Amino acid sequence: MEILSCHSAPCCKLVNLGGTSVHKSSGSSQAKLPGSRNNRILCARIGSKLGSSGYSNLDDFCTKNFGRHEGSRSLTAFKGSANVNSKALSESYNGYVIDGKEGVGDISERGDLITQILIPGLPDDSNDDSGAQISSCFWEWKPKLTVHYEKSGCENVNSPPVLFLPGFGVGSFHYEKQLKDLGRDFRVWAVDFLGQGMSLPFEDPAPQSKKELDSERNDFSWGFGDETEPWANELVYSIDLWQDQVRYFIEQVIGEPVYIVGNSLGGFVALYFAACNPQLVKGVTLLNATPFWGFLPNPSRSPSLARIFPWAGTFPLPAFVRKLTEFVWQKISDPRSIGEVLKQVYADHSTKVDKVFSRILETTQHPAAAASFASIMFAPQGQLSFSEALSRCQMSNVPICLMYGKEDPWVRPVWGLQVKRQLLEAPYYEISPAGHCPHDEVPEVVNYLLRGWIGNLESKGSVTLPLLDDPENIQYGTTKDLEFVREGSKKSVRVHFYGSRFSLWNRIRSYVKSRFEALEINSR
Repeated sequence: MEILSCHSAPCCKLVNLGGTSVHKSSGSSQAKLPGSRNNRILCARIGSKLGSSGYSNLDDFCTKNFGRHEGSRSLTAFKGSANVNSKALSESYNGYVIDGKEGVGDISERGDLITQILIPGLPDDSNDDSGAQISSCFWEWKPKLTVHYEKSGCENVNSPPVLFLPGFGVGSFHYEKQLKDLGRDFRVWAVDFLGQGMSLPFEDPAPQSKKELDSERNDFSWGFGDETEPWANELVYSIDLWQDQVRYFIEQVIGEPVYIVGNSLGGFVALYFAACNPQLVKGVTLLNATPFWGFLPNPSRSPSLARIFPWAGTFPLPAFVRKLTEFVWQKISDPRSIGEVLKQVYADHSTKVDKVFSRILETTQHPAAAASFASIMFAPQGQLSFSEALSRCQMSNVPICLMYGKEDPWVRPVWGLQVKRQLLEAPYYEISPAGHCPHDEVPEVVNYLLRGWIGNLESKGSVTLPLLDDPENIQYGTTKDLEFVREGSKKSVRVHFYGSRFSLWNRIRSYVKSRFEALEINSR
């Protein structure tokens, strides 16, 4: 493996095992998985601040642009500081009950009083805590197929590795809050899928002739020619390609089994990957995972049906697809459209999205973005459905954790509950208010739950799961209010843990019971 250049502080070294180059963290004694081919890595430091457009929240943004586990033993008393030490937290994953208070009028669906738990906030530059340093890197997987990824915490040589997979239309930048925070305790990576983010090609997969360029005069011309370059002959930005990308990335860059976390499309890929490669996975966390992907039939599963469709995402794009892509792309790449989508998927409109918006907009301006979008949309389905991947993970005993934003307008809670019904022992945390991207909207909560879940698995159960101070909660569930400080203000998010005895009927019954008890208390 060849380092092209590196502008970040040295945190990794290259070793050779029997003539095969592998990527190894300095000082690590953990076993590594050798890669099968030499690859090149390019690293560059990302500053602690990527710049801001100055928008304070979603409503302001759109207006301006468009027209504890609460531990039985507390590690330390909370003395008014907004910055709780995450290193201490990582040792036991405990939270803090606020002055032992419980809201008298707040009752869970089991009829229990809801405890408030104070959890750590994110790294805060104003308190001289900028969090873990993030490095931006490029890894050449195959000729002309270069993968962008970001990493942090590689100095934590004996800590578990965690890999984040992004949703559709975004990239590793969507996990900046995890890289900065969790990178203080773990080794963390986040990748851009090929055809998205900064993993778009550096060269045109199907160049247009000079005559075509002069006549069409469009700004997204890559991939719109009539002949494909040799390196892109069989290129399709499909879920099977991304599953392969993740496998080689883990084998050749990380070098050992990982905890894998995926949001939306990334959740599907994470589950699909774990089903096909359980030996490379220590656990899977699904963040509002989309339960389906792809519109066209998979040729391996349905060869007769697949033959009906004349094109399935390869290059070059057929003439009728080019026309359709030009029309659709002008609509969805419009800044107003991007702003409206962000407003849909974030339940809390006070969330700052200016960085996310600018990075998405930057990606849409890449000359290969439109053709890549067409390839993704017309790519065939994977060889496994979501349900089949889930069953395979279950048979392989792959640990799975579910964290779903309750107010997601796309992947509604019913999808998470269906997964829970199939995997009754899997921890399922429903977060409210939170939409489709809980890791970016309420990163404090997601990071806290991830630390606790990984701690539980790493300790082989000696560290209890977040929110489960009472053993009965494992079976019957519990509801807690998690409080944290963000930019000097206290915020509160409600998290419901679904127990192993979860059923839809019990859910309805407990809801009715809680309403009656709340009415009783209020009438006194």
